[in-house]
This record gives sequence, structure tokens and C-alpha cells, in this order.
Amino acid sequence: MSEKKEKKDKKIIFDDSSKRHAQLKIRLEYDNLTQAEFFRCFITGYLDKDERIMSFLQSYKLKKKNQSKRNMKIINKDNDKAEDLLSQFGIKDSELENIFDLIAKEHPEL
Repeated sequence: MSEKKEKKDKKIIFDDSSKRHAQLKIRLEYDNLTQAEFFRCFITGYLDKDERIMSFLQSYKLKKKNQSKRNMKIINKDNDKAEDLLSQFGIKDSELENIFDLIAKEHPEL
């Protein structure tokens, strides 16, 4: 029995209006970016917790009322504590990724 190779690339698809799609295409052309580059850029910023993107996201959530101010304060406080602990132990983001890679190798079922 042969094992099928699992495809690791995933597609991210969502719907939007034709008008907004056209506006996006025009802006991307102006900035000399592809759609893929644009979305990967923002996903990377979001995952890396880039302050500018997180600030934008926080104001968006307040505007859309997706999250209460109280919950946002709790999340910010937790994030600050996490960063503080990592710096106290001298753990950098790159080292944290290495730790997760080691765990994945040791326990592939996780």
C-alpha cells in the first residue's frame, strides 16, 4: 500500500464585492504587488504580532464591536505578560519556533 503525499499548501478563499475586488486590483497594481504577496504580507505581520497591524486590528474590533473593551484589555495584558516572561528567560521568537519544531519531531501526533 503506497502512502499518498499530503499537500501542505492551503488555499485561503473568501468572497467580496466586485467593486472592492476591482479597487483592490487597482491598488495592488499601483503598489506593484500580487494578491498573494499582499495577503501573505499581512498574514505574516498578523502572526508575528506586528504592532502596526495589531493596532489596526484593535481599532477595527472596537469599530465593529467584535470584542468588548474589557476583553481587549485582558488580551493585551496577557500578551504583555507573555512577552515579559519570554524576555525574562531570554527566549527569542526564533528560539520559540525551534522549540515547537523539536516538539513536533518528538510527538508528531500532536
